[in-house]
Amino acid sequence: MACILVVDDSAADREMAGHLLARQSWNVVYAENGRQALERMREHDVDLVLTDLVMPDLDGLAFVEQAKLDHPLVPVVLMTARGSEEIAVRALEAGASSYVPKKVLVRDLVDLAQRILDASRERRSYTRLLGRLRDATFVLENDPDLISSLVSYLMQVLRDSGMFDESGCQRISTALDEALTNAYYHGNLEVRSEIREHDPRAFRRLAEQRRHAPPYRDRRIRVRVELTADEARFVIEDDGRGFDIGAVPDPTLPENLGRPSGRGIFLMKTFLDDVRYNDAGNQVTLSKRRERAD
Repeated sequence: MACILVVDDSAADREMAGHLLARQSWNVVYAENGRQALERMREHDVDLVLTDLVMPDLDGLAFVEQAKLDHPLVPVVLMTARGSEEIAVRALEAGASSYVPKKVLVRDLVDLAQRILDASRERRSYTRLLGRLRDATFVLENDPDLISSLVSYLMQVLRDSGMFDESGCQRISTALDEALTNAYYHGNLEVRSEIREHDPRAFRRLAEQRRHAPPYRDRRIRVRVELTADEARFVIEDDGRGFDIGAVPDPTLPENLGRPSGRGIFLMKTFLDDVRYNDAGNQVTLSKRRERAD
C-alpha cells in the first residue's frame, strides 16, 4: 500500500486532499508545514508527497529543496493556488515532480497521484537491464499500460546509464509521460482537452470507445530513443492530425490555472533542455543534456 504525505497549514485543505487519497486505500499521513513534513518523512516510508506552497515556518519551496536532498527518490507534487504561479515554477525547477491546482483537486488529484506513483516505482517490473540502450524504436498500440511500461523501462535505462541523478530521471519521466499521454489522447484518439475540463468521465469514456473503433484503433505511437555521450533524445510521433502549438493557452496565467490545456507542454519545457514540435504538430522531440559523468 502506498504511503502519501499531505502537507498544508490549512486543516480544511489537508482533510479534503487526504480524504480523496484515502478513498483509494492509500495510507495518508499529514503535516502542517515543511519542517514537520521532513520529520514525517524520517518516520514513515513515504512514496509520494503532496504539498502546499505558502506555509509558515518552512514554506513549500524550501521544503521541496530539502526533501530532494534528503529523499531524492520520493516524488513531490505541488498544490497550487491563485497567486502562487511564480513560486510553483521555482519549486518545479528545484525538483518537484508535478503540480495540481487546488480548485481542481477533486477532478485531477487521484489520477495524477496514481500516474506519479506508477512512474516512480523503481525496478517494479525489471530486475536488471541486459545491456546499455543507445538507439532504439518502439511502436505502441493505443494502450495506456504500454505507455506506463515504456516510461518505467526508459527510466531504468537512464538510471543505469549514469547520465542523470534521480531528480533528473524523475523530471524526464514526467516529461515523457506527458508527451506520450498527449500523443495517445489528443493525437491518435483526437479527444479534446475541453471535454475533460467540463466532464472528466466523458473524456475517459470517449477515449476508451475510440481506442477500439476505426480509424483510431489502427493508429500507433512511435518512440525513437537516442542516447549519446552528451544527451538523451526522445522523438515521439503519433498518427493523428496534429495541432497548432501556438494556439495552446499558457497554463501559468491565473485565468488558465484550472484548465488542462497546456499543462503537459509547460512541464516538458520546464524539465527539459529542448522541446520541439514539427510543423504538423504530431511529432515532438525532447532533449536533455547529460548532468554528470559516469
